[in-house]
Amino acid sequence: MLLRVRITLPDKPGSLAQVTRVLGAAGTDITQVTVLERGAGRAMDDLTVHCPDEVSKQALRDGLESVPEVTVEGVWSTREAPGTYPELEILKYITTAGDRALNTLVDSLPVLFSADWAATAAERGVVYASWRAPEQVALPEPVPPRPTARTLEGGLHVIHAPLPPLALTLLLARTEGPAFHRIEVHRLTRILEIFLSLPATERSVARRLK
Repeated sequence: MLLRVRITLPDKPGSLAQVTRVLGAAGTDITQVTVLERGAGRAMDDLTVHCPDEVSKQALRDGLESVPEVTVEGVWSTREAPGTYPELEILKYITTAGDRALNTLVDSLPVLFSADWAATAAERGVVYASWRAPEQVALPEPVPPRPTARTLEGGLHVIHAPLPPLALTLLLARTEGPAFHRIEVHRLTRILEIFLSLPATERSVARRLK
């Protein structure tokens, strides 16, 4: 299974090597490492790993937390293809998707962000939701002025983003793992800025709302 692991660890030589030794002993294969932040002698990293099915997420967490000064922020399933440039691929598909431009974006975001589902809504209700979204999607109020990460009642982690040119809002949700990091919020913001700048985007969404 493919997992995302978020850890904080000392920002000094050898710290990551101790983590990789634990992961190696568990039979995992590290495919990608992303540094989310560094400062005050600590670093926060996201690691994407291929993990044997017989190794549980809890066992992996326990092993990592045995490393001195390492804190595990979350271990959760991911479908992201590591080592590629998925944003570029998705934006390429969107530019040729015609009336399905919005659908393509919403279906792609959970994969890009190791999340569970995404949905867009107008004043009259949900316009489109990805296949893992619940039957009833309740968007939190109020709509923020810019993409914002928050944790809702019940522990659902979301990024809530306005799409003002389209009179829509977007919700990206993660039921497993940690809250969305500010780097993830910035990444989504940039994707949405590009999406909204595409010539066909507003026309394709307007046809869906008729």
